[in-house]
Amino acid sequence: MIDEIISANEQQTTSSFLISQENIFVANGVFTEPGLIENMAQTAAAGTGYKAALENTAPPVGFIGQVKQLNISQLPKVGDTLQTTITNIQQVMNAFIVKGTILCAGQEIASAEYKIFLQEN
Repeated sequence: MIDEIISANEQQTTSSFLISQENIFVANGVFTEPGLIENMAQTAAAGTGYKAALENTAPPVGFIGQVKQLNISQLPKVGDTLQTTITNIQQVMNAFIVKGTILCAGQEIASAEYKIFLQEN
């Protein structure tokens, strides 16, 4: 649930996403909480896939083990564009802790910390 990767490196991935009325997470003209959580998760996955493509390897399968410190200050509306950044905080073997932040019109509207486990290929 992203439109494009804006930037990606070893520490951070940033994506953009234009919210359409047809989106499964839109209700009453707003993009709901589960959509924001999914957008952060898919930005993390896209960054991992992008890095795998650069290394000419198959992208690993990832599993979300935990979402915590979820903070949603505002729900965006249909027609808004989200800019989502995932920052790697810590890695221990195949377990990653990342922080997701979503901006809408330059203002932070949501953030969360994810624990993600990657399955080795």
